[in-house]
Amino acid sequence: MTAVTAYQRASALLDVGRDAQAVETLRAALAGTPDDAALLTLLCFALRRRGDLPGALATVEAALAAEPGRPETHVEHAETLLALLRDDAARAAAEQAVRLAPDRPSGHLVLARALAADRRFAEARAAAARGLALAPRSVEALLTVADVARDAGRRDEAEEAARAALRIDPDNDYGRWLLAMLDAERLRVRRSLRTLRDVARDNPGRPNVLSMTWPIRRLLSGLRRWLTVAVVLTCAAALIAVRFPPMLPPSRLMAAVFVLFAAGFSVRLLLPAGALPWRSLRLAPSLLRRSLHARMVVAVVQSGLLIGYAVTATTLLTVIAVVLVPVQLILGLTAAIGAHLDDPGHLHALRDIARRLRELRAELRRWWADTRRDLRDAWHDDP
Repeated sequence: MTAVTAYQRASALLDVGRDAQAVETLRAALAGTPDDAALLTLLCFALRRRGDLPGALATVEAALAAEPGRPETHVEHAETLLALLRDDAARAAAEQAVRLAPDRPSGHLVLARALAADRRFAEARAAAARGLALAPRSVEALLTVADVARDAGRRDEAEEAARAALRIDPDNDYGRWLLAMLDAERLRVRRSLRTLRDVARDNPGRPNVLSMTWPIRRLLSGLRRWLTVAVVLTCAAALIAVRFPPMLPPSRLMAAVFVLFAAGFSVRLLLPAGALPWRSLRLAPSLLRRSLHARMVVAVVQSGLLIGYAVTATTLLTVIAVVLVPVQLILGLTAAIGAHLDDPGHLHALRDIARRLRELRAELRRWWADTRRDLRDAWHDDP
């Protein structure tokens, strides 16, 4: 099989989702021509889609070594670095792709995503617009514009671009997911979950469990913020009321109002969502699931303590509620880590951090051993 035939066959396999066979085809072809940059670049794409990010990075670096002036290889390099959360390096690779081929939209689009990851939203929107100008009917370009606009907080612009993409390709899963997330941010709960359910039904092998649990996660994030404010203010008012009794009725009313607000927010999110988020939560990563369950328990306990204070005026209850605030914050951090444990990019970043910490510890040990030896030698030197 020639390199061209292998490339075409692997591309066709990738188009129908047979990624493993595409990887086998490309590796077999590369056994005869190991320096073929086109095959290496396509293999990088296939590996990245399968979640093998270290393998994808090594492959695209080999492609760059074989043919440094190939624009699409720099684009794939930038995409891989973005997946590995190495935003600065991704931006440099995307800029190189744009320099090599300024008339190709792909370089501008990956540059827009890299700039958005670095929170340089004005530049990211400009880069996405240039990519769209070069390919006005490109679904990828329209969805990049939508992504960047969403990251920049411009939800109307993001929704307009996503809908334009879906008018061209109504079955595009990412476009439908993006609209569902935009609906979620506007608390259009029922419509958002209906779209997510339809996307999951069309992709039974790759359900986005994390997205379908968003009402629970959004509720707990909101409660964490509001209950923190509520318990701190109520505790402060309760302590003031110990010395200044006229403050007691307002502090008890404050506690009751905060609990009613939390209950109303919970009903607003969970009733339209139905059972889907709870069913999806059972399929979520274990750390995320346990953290969310623990956060629910802490939030219920804090609300119960506020109710208890509103009823009994026992100041100690508000103090206990404040003590639980750090617990809620730690559980929130744990849930955030658990949410990304099945993301290859985040996992690789965590492993990289762990490796660097081990290297730093080894360097500190060497430094301390050398310092002790130097001090011992200096102490025993004859004057």
